[in-house]
Amino acid sequence: MRITGGTVRGRKLAPLKGAGEVIRPTSDRVREALFNILAQKVINSKILDLYAGTGALGIEALSRGAEFAVFIDQSKEAAQLIHANLLTCFPQPKASLLHHRLPTPHIRHQLDKKFFPQITFDLIFMDPPYRQGLAEQTLQMVEDAHLLAPQGVIVVEEYHSVQLPEHIGTLLQTDHRQYGETAIWIYSAPVNGQER
Repeated sequence: MRITGGTVRGRKLAPLKGAGEVIRPTSDRVREALFNILAQKVINSKILDLYAGTGALGIEALSRGAEFAVFIDQSKEAAQLIHANLLTCFPQPKASLLHHRLPTPHIRHQLDKKFFPQITFDLIFMDPPYRQGLAEQTLQMVEDAHLLAPQGVIVVEEYHSVQLPEHIGTLLQTDHRQYGETAIWIYSAPVNGQER
């Protein structure tokens, strides 16, 4: 597993040994395709990486010019791995880790305690365990907590046969791509009543 672009392109990330289905990192191929889609949206963005696992998505975003990343995972092993991978890539990573179960109705409170009140994110990645209904629940959590910045996007990774809704509250599905057994969905919110 390697970073596919940016300042630390080619840097190898450590997987969690023996993780099996617990941590299933986004493949290099899917990650590279995703960041080609996102393109300039990554530059100077604030990133929220939910179900962060190895941290590959957030670290890739930092490599490609993101300003700051917050990684959230419920696994202590994942948090240790993300920390190690960040230090492998950056001498002083512009990142923060939260150890927390997702989804949670308290996400806004947790973020506001650690950062400035009402922090929002330009890019939100979520890669929950496949086929457990967590993607839709977490989208609702993001919507309820108002975590998405104006003109921001949410990227969901799930099993290709899962059906995700066209909209959740103000969040609208704007793209859907399949890569083998993996699929990604991209959501955004309307600006001035219009779809982005």
